[in-house]
Amino acid sequence: MTYLHRRRQMAWIAAFVILTAMGATASNTGHHRSDWLHKAGWGVFVHYLAGVVASDTETTVEEWNRIVDAMDVEGFAAQIEQTGAHYCVITLGQNSGFYCAPNPTYDRITGIHPSKCARRDLVSDLYAALKPKNIRLMVYLPSGAPDRDPAAMKALEWDKGRYPLWSHPEGGPGDGDPRFENFQNKWEEIISDWSLRWGTKVSGWWFDGCYYPIAMYQHPDSPNFASFAGAARAGNPESLVAFNPGVRYPVRPLTPEEDYTAGEITEPDKLNCQGRWVEGVQYHILCYLGEQWGHGAPRFSDQQIIGWTNNIIDKGGVVTWEVPIQPDGLIPQPFVDQLSALKAGLNQQ
Repeated sequence: MTYLHRRRQMAWIAAFVILTAMGATASNTGHHRSDWLHKAGWGVFVHYLAGVVASDTETTVEEWNRIVDAMDVEGFAAQIEQTGAHYCVITLGQNSGFYCAPNPTYDRITGIHPSKCARRDLVSDLYAALKPKNIRLMVYLPSGAPDRDPAAMKALEWDKGRYPLWSHPEGGPGDGDPRFENFQNKWEEIISDWSLRWGTKVSGWWFDGCYYPIAMYQHPDSPNFASFAGAARAGNPESLVAFNPGVRYPVRPLTPEEDYTAGEITEPDKLNCQGRWVEGVQYHILCYLGEQWGHGAPRFSDQQIIGWTNNIIDKGGVVTWEVPIQPDGLIPQPFVDQLSALKAGLNQQ
């Protein structure tokens, strides 16, 4: 490549990046998908997983269905209403391969029988309990296959172990297929199934584990961030989407396709929210109130979480607080009390 050719190519790339950023800002701030989230200000997140409400890798299909069938959605909805939160996020599943709602596409692709997808559609039942209280429902899903389920990993063609997780953040998880196109196409088909099932019952998605954005998603052709987001919006074009690269400071989006930042953080005192928008995307953070994700007693005082939440909301940002959940589907009372104290201490009631 000649020097002149290289300079022209670099100039074109720079122009493309600038135009893309301009388009992202216009698109996200113009369409205002995130307006309701901004107005809500803060919400609640729960890790409803086999490792939390059941025995994780030792869980049987029968036990998982029994636990999911027994979840008290009305009691859970009443607790969220008591806290004053206007939205909540629940996990569909994670590494164990157990999911809290049916998905025939997942069953067909993986060939797993009996299905590890719950027979009860917990998401639809939660929506029915939350809707009369004007509380929106969002869902969580990893961006990779369940890595403790060898059968699912093989069928979905996902093997992140071939590539050390943090050794090359701009690299990919596999040498031969750094984009994991086969996996991504299958995963998007599975996501579309759920999205079409729920339609407007689900107001947003939070995708975890997007550790290889350059290698896997930042491409002009699909599968990419656009097709990933499109799968999540298959049943609801207004659904919010965020992609999580892990804990990072400062909080930033990975792509213009996001409507809000995933914002996973562990230390709220390190935050510096500058306003509602960060690179054209709604500023949002997610942090746990317990000693770790899904476990432990409250680690902050009421005044601390009130102060941090008010600081971010007053500047136009959004805060989601993660709390533990019990096998019966209810939040432990100390966290309900703390979130109720947050409700009472907000500047914007």
